[in-house]
Amino acid sequence: MKIAIYGAGSLGTVLGAYISKAGVDIDLITRNKDHVDAMNENGAHIIGTVDMTVPVHALTPDQLTEKYDLIILMTKQLDNKNILENLKKNMNEGCIVCTMQNGLPELSVSEVVGEDNTMGCSVAWGATLHGHGVSELTSEPDSLSFGLGRMNGQIDDKLMEVKKILELMCPVEVEENFMGVRWSKLLINSAFSGMSAVMGGTFGDAAERKDSRVCCQGIIKECIDVAKAAGIKIEPVQGKDIVKLLDFKGPIKKKISNFLIPICIKKHRLLKASMLQDLEKGRKCEIDAINGVVCAYGKKFGVPTPYNDMVCRIVHGIEDGKYTYSFDNVKLFAALNK
Repeated sequence: MKIAIYGAGSLGTVLGAYISKAGVDIDLITRNKDHVDAMNENGAHIIGTVDMTVPVHALTPDQLTEKYDLIILMTKQLDNKNILENLKKNMNEGCIVCTMQNGLPELSVSEVVGEDNTMGCSVAWGATLHGHGVSELTSEPDSLSFGLGRMNGQIDDKLMEVKKILELMCPVEVEENFMGVRWSKLLINSAFSGMSAVMGGTFGDAAERKDSRVCCQGIIKECIDVAKAAGIKIEPVQGKDIVKLLDFKGPIKKKISNFLIPICIKKHRLLKASMLQDLEKGRKCEIDAINGVVCAYGKKFGVPTPYNDMVCRIVHGIEDGKYTYSFDNVKLFAALNK
């Protein structure tokens, strides 16, 4: 297979390094020319919970001449339609687009390339870009995993080929209820990426502080309630039934749920949300594709989502210069936490 990662930022650099290290040819594509030049000259340097430098082949979108059988899509999903329309000339017949984007990106991808050529992959690890050619893996090596599937749950030869490629980095679980897997990741991202962006801290900061943990708990509860109303079964994460662990009705289960939150996120406590990384660089982020999706589903199915609404309001306020990412923003949730 001729393979490319389109959007080789923090996560894509790490994945590309692992695949390249295994001896498989893969192109790492990003608009960041300095990042491309550094990787081609010095290799992809992965730091953090591992330390390795791997020779890779990187290029910018304007340097594309090849046609691919598999494109792993890791850009922000703000402009999926235009990106994929422009990439059509670089797709072989039957080219698979495997989206590793946050939220529920399979819908927009399939509108361009068709459902048969669309796969989705949830990413259960994190990374942070540290300058040109350097990316930090922020999750423990024994906690890395992917969840791979199709929108209709079909398992076929092409899916298994993609599975083999991704297993060069870490275990891959093929998911029949893939949209349920997507909601598992959406729950985690809404709570911890959302609060990371609001607070300007890590997942661990959001989970360990008592005041922000209550906000995380409120976001998680809303995700669970919205998914139930939509008839979506949220799948376990790395063997842990997060709904059973974190859902609650009475005060006792609510206290247990609150206690478990920092334990559940412990192996990913150093992860810094990509949304926060965008805000730090003065860019628009994917808040509407993460917490905003929960709000949209909540409106559709009649489930209130005040915590997710507040996260969206604060993050858009940061984008507009009304707020800055700060621990003080947790005070804006005070009325909801009573």
